[in-house]
Amino acid sequence: MVASPEKAPQAQSARNSEVISSEKLNSRPGPDAVLRQIADYVERFEIKSELAYSTARLSLMDSLSCGLESLSYPACTKLLGPTVPKTVVPNGARVPGTEFQLDPIDAAFNIGCMVGWLDFNDCLPRGAEYGHPSENLGGILATADYLSRTRLVQGGAPLVMREVLTAMIKAYEVQGVLALENSFHSIGLDQEVLVRVATAAVATKLLGGEWQGIVNAVSQAWVDGSGLRAYRQYPNTGSRKSWAGGDTTSRAVWLAFITLKGEMGYPSVLTAKTWGLFDALFKGQPFKLQRPYSSYIAENVLFKVSYPAEANGQTAVECAVKLHPLLKDRLEDIERITLSTQETAIRIIDKKGPLANPADRDHCLQYMTAIGLIFGNLTAADYEESVAADPRIDALRAKMVVVEDKQYSADFLDPEKRSIANAIQIQFKDGTLSEKVEVQYPIGHPRRRAEAIPLLVEKFKTALARRFPSGQQERILSLCLDQTRLEELPANEFMDAFVI
Repeated sequence: MVASPEKAPQAQSARNSEVISSEKLNSRPGPDAVLRQIADYVERFEIKSELAYSTARLSLMDSLSCGLESLSYPACTKLLGPTVPKTVVPNGARVPGTEFQLDPIDAAFNIGCMVGWLDFNDCLPRGAEYGHPSENLGGILATADYLSRTRLVQGGAPLVMREVLTAMIKAYEVQGVLALENSFHSIGLDQEVLVRVATAAVATKLLGGEWQGIVNAVSQAWVDGSGLRAYRQYPNTGSRKSWAGGDTTSRAVWLAFITLKGEMGYPSVLTAKTWGLFDALFKGQPFKLQRPYSSYIAENVLFKVSYPAEANGQTAVECAVKLHPLLKDRLEDIERITLSTQETAIRIIDKKGPLANPADRDHCLQYMTAIGLIFGNLTAADYEESVAADPRIDALRAKMVVVEDKQYSADFLDPEKRSIANAIQIQFKDGTLSEKVEVQYPIGHPRRRAEAIPLLVEKFKTALARRFPSGQQERILSLCLDQTRLEELPANEFMDAFVI
């Protein structure tokens, strides 16, 4: 049917309106606020906190301690080296404690894998539920080392370790501030996406990217989405949780490199209707930021200086070690062991039944507690088959009852407290009770920092002794204990200090 002449302009106007509306719907938006905030911080914010720098130096030492100890475990070392065997990369990045010199993406995986393998590395102030900021170190060290060697060959100046520490502080902050109020775990997703976002941001900056490049790289990291948490939780807990950080930080370095080749970004990756991360994974809810980006996370990071165990169980191990002298000759007399803990620990590490592998055991509250009660200590080797075969461990696990203390759960979430409390009380067969031993804050908590630092240094010394001759140990230790000297050292020379 042909429209009458007087109606034709109106119909044409409607069609034009439809076209204009369609064009508006498909117009490219500006970057999401989360992307802009991260880029603003990484590109422009000046870190003025000397506490943050001194704690970042401790984090560097602690992370390398964990990595060097991991080299004693074949399950870790079999994954290290170049992706293609015998590949040689001129000006490649070093992998501490080894002879490897790799492209920065492979090196990032190697270093990240080593640091996270034993679950002995630092974690966020609110506990390990929200991840390990030191997992960013794989990408940071590999990028800084490669870039420094490349600059030197081209006649330029290398990065210095002050710049590496700055990148650490900012990566810790991006990951941590995003994690404090936004739980990926509670909806079955893995927190490693936050490592990928943080490493992508600072690696892009280190490689010379400016504000828009950081926005683009971070958007790419969000596009990758979040993996499933299945490999961290029963009944599937396995060794992938030990190399997940390496995988994530290396992916971030790759994203930084392709971004600086001119690859585009995705400005509404979070807020796009239906297809964005908020709608796809968070039921349309945006992220909540508890605080602006500064240097809070680096200043308040939680170290695991004594026990390689999931952070929500660290204080349970301390309680168990305190009870060991009372129980070491009375294990058969125990009727019941009551573990009082926070809701997070119950959700993540409360496990009954068989434990399939070391990764399963180091995320079991009852297992780590039993080791502390029996042996008066807990080491990485205690998760191996040779120790796990001891029948006393499962016998004690069977006597354990885990209960939530509501106050512990509240204090865990309280920004002013951030406690990670556990308590243990023993009931004997004769009806008597031990004292209820309670520890509110683990030894590596910011509230116990002065107590923890000497233990952290001893942990570093022990790790160095595993890999290096005495002279090299002394040189590395002297360097790492001197804040000014360390900060002024070229990044490539720092990495060379750890070559076998």
